[in-house]
Amino acid sequence: MSSIVKKLIEAFTRPTRSGTAYPSTQTVIETSPDIPLADIMSLYERDPTCKSSVDLLASATVGMGFYTTANEKYAQMEKAKQAVDEFNEETNLDAVLNDMARVLIACGNDFWLKITPKKLASLHRLPIDAVEKVKQAYIGEGLKIPYKTEGYKLRHNYAEADKELVPEAIIHWKINNIGNSDFGTGILQVLLHTLVFNSNRRPSYAWMKAKIERIMPSIFEKYAGPDVLTLLENAKDEDIKKFESAIRNRPEEGAWLFYRGKGDIKPVMLDPRARFEYYIDHIINQFYLGCETPLPRLFSTPGFTEASANAALDLQNLLINPIQRYIKRQVERDIFDTILTQASFNPAEAKVRLNWGSPETPEVVMADLIKAAELGLIRSEEFRKNATKFGWELWQETEKEVK
Repeated sequence: MSSIVKKLIEAFTRPTRSGTAYPSTQTVIETSPDIPLADIMSLYERDPTCKSSVDLLASATVGMGFYTTANEKYAQMEKAKQAVDEFNEETNLDAVLNDMARVLIACGNDFWLKITPKKLASLHRLPIDAVEKVKQAYIGEGLKIPYKTEGYKLRHNYAEADKELVPEAIIHWKINNIGNSDFGTGILQVLLHTLVFNSNRRPSYAWMKAKIERIMPSIFEKYAGPDVLTLLENAKDEDIKKFESAIRNRPEEGAWLFYRGKGDIKPVMLDPRARFEYYIDHIINQFYLGCETPLPRLFSTPGFTEASANAALDLQNLLINPIQRYIKRQVERDIFDTILTQASFNPAEAKVRLNWGSPETPEVVMADLIKAAELGLIRSEEFRKNATKFGWELWQETEKEVK
C-alpha cells in the first residue's frame, strides 16, 4: 500500500477515544451554511466591487508577510525555530495564507486538510464547496448546547457516501461565527441575503445591483439613439412601407428619415422628472457598506481628501486587526506547536511565534559609529566604509597616510 493511500486512510479514520471526556449521552447535529459557500465565491469572482474589497482587506491582513521568533532562553531555540521555518518554506505557508485570507474574508470559512493528522508533513487547501456539513456534538440530558465538532461531511463528488473527515484531519478557518452553526460568516453573505418584513420580501443587494447593471446598457442604447415617431400626412402605402422597413432596420444609434410631404417628428425621450439617481446611490452605498471597506470608494469617487483616506484606513485597521490575531493564534496552535511536538521540542518552552511584517533592524546613528571607532570596536577602514553611507565624501588613503 502506497504512503499516500495510508495517509488518506489515516485522515478518514476516527481515532479510538478513551477516558471520560464526553458525557454519556450525546446528540450529534449536522449544520450547513445558509448560503452555499461556492455561491459566495462566485459573487467575489464576478463583481468588481466585491473582489476589490476582499482583495484589499486580505492584502492588508496578510500581505505584509511574516517572520518567526522563538524564546531565546530555551536551550534548543535555534533548532526549534529552524524546524518551523523549514516547514514554512516547504509548504510555502506565506503564499497559502494569502490565498486563504481572501476566501476567509469573503465567505468566513476555509478548510485545510492535514494529509497526516498524527504527523503533520504537508497541508492541502480543500475546495470551498468540499465540506457540505459540520457535525456538532450537543450535550445531552435535555440540553442542546453545541460544545465540540465531531466531523466534517464531504459532498458526494469529493468522497464516497457516509464518508467524513475527523476533526483532527482538518484546520477549519472561520470568523464571525453566528448562532448554532459551526460555519463562519464573511463580508459577502449579507449582500446575498434577502430580507422579509411583514410578509414582504426585499431582494438581495447583489441581485438589485446586478439588475441595475444589466438594465443600464439597454437604457443607454434606447435613449442614446431614441425611437422617432414620424407622422406622414397623405402618404402613399408604398412610401409608408419604405419608412417602416427603414425604421425596422435602423442602426442602434438611431436614424433620421426624410419625406417630401407634410409631416411631423416626435422623438421618444426619457422624462427628465424621472430621477433615479437617489435610489441607485442608496443601493450602491448599501453595497459598499456590506463590503466593509471604504477604500474602493477612494479610487472611484472624486472629492476624497487625504484626511478622509487616513480615516478610512483607520477604520479598516479596526476590522483587520482581529483577523490578524485570529490567524496568528491558529497558525501557532495548529501548525507550529504540532511541528515542534513532532520534532521532540517543547512548544510551551520554545514559544515559536508568528509576527506580521519584517524583522526590525537596528537603526545606525552616526554618533554611535564615531563612538565605536573611538573605543576601537571597529577598524578605521570599517568606519570609512560606513561613513560613506551617511554621505561623507572620503578619498582613498595614500601609502604615506597609511604609514
